[in-house]
Amino acid sequence: MELTVLRYSAGRDSTLGLLFVDGKFRCYTLEDEYRSIKVYGETRIPAGRYHLKLRTCGIHHARYQKKFPGFHKGMLHVTGVPNFTNILIHIGNDDDDTAGCLLVGESTISNVNLDGRVNQSTNAYKMVYPEIALAIENKEEVWITYMDEVIFERE
Repeated sequence: MELTVLRYSAGRDSTLGLLFVDGKFRCYTLEDEYRSIKVYGETRIPAGRYHLKLRTCGIHHARYQKKFPGFHKGMLHVTGVPNFTNILIHIGNDDDDTAGCLLVGESTISNVNLDGRVNQSTNAYKMVYPEIALAIENKEEVWITYMDEVIFERE
């Protein structure tokens, strides 16, 4: 399975993107902003291709087990990111809800003049999570590629 995040708008505090699963659009995404020098919890991960696994430890995992009993199998964990750890795909709405992780949503608010955000994040998560988690459970190779297609970025 191949996931692609196409980053299309970079603002002062956030980056908006589109999530595709095997070439089909699934939802919008939000990450922290671009920084040439990493600031812990405030910087998006570098563009690249990374392996996705299920992570069955940590506070997010425990919280999601309670929130989604019978549904949650483990956090979608983006692995192999240079100089980053614990990068997850999870629920959230704005840059305050992420520390380098990828948030998903059904709609967005532009980050050009305002702070960007994704909306209906839980709905989007419930839509994308099952097929990705099932593929990982079935021992399929699951990869996520982050692509920078942003023409203008602010630092």
